Amino acid sequence: MPPLAAPLRDPAPMLERTLDEWGGHEDLWIFGYGSLIWRPDFDFVERRPGKVHGWHRALKMWSRVNRGTPDCPGLVFGMLPGGSCRGMVFRVACGHARQVMVNLWQREMVLGVYDPRWLPCQTPHGQVRALAFTLSRRSPSYTGVLADEEYRRIFAQASGIYGSTRDYAEATHAELQRMGIRDRALARLIALTRAAD
Repeated sequence: MPPLAAPLRDPAPMLERTLDEWGGHEDLWIFGYGSLIWRPDFDFVERRPGKVHGWHRALKMWSRVNRGTPDCPGLVFGMLPGGSCRGMVFRVACGHARQVMVNLWQREMVLGVYDPRWLPCQTPHGQVRALAFTLSRRSPSYTGVLADEEYRRIFAQASGIYGSTRDYAEATHAELQRMGIRDRALARLIALTRAAD
């Protein structure tokens, strides 16, 4: 697993394409399934519980900046094809949406790893079209299957500019529990790594 010295893809044209697809004529919806749920870092006018079909949350993306380093990669969540994902969807006022997107790109798309997609998101007040950051299994940042011992090692050692992989996973798990969302795969990893203490 060689360290990445530069972005996989240039994030700038991906931002412009995503902005073009949004269109700029209506409020922007953003789907959060990891740290965006508990630390959105942008102003929004509304948030709702949301569910996306055809994708699921997985702690299977290498992080060499936010939650790890090139020498000791950590993990962050990605949305992988298959299943469904419950999270939180945020509505951003049209007039502020472009700047929110620019700021979001600086946080989520530093290395151009995610594939931004517009996905139908079910909410208690109807369906919305929301931006979500998905991950391809063909990406070099996709971990594939990791052994339990590897998860223990990463949780014990990996930390980046926003803190440790362990804190990130536990904060997400706590917020999902608060929202009444069960994520069995994440709960298993939390229990596994706590047992190693």
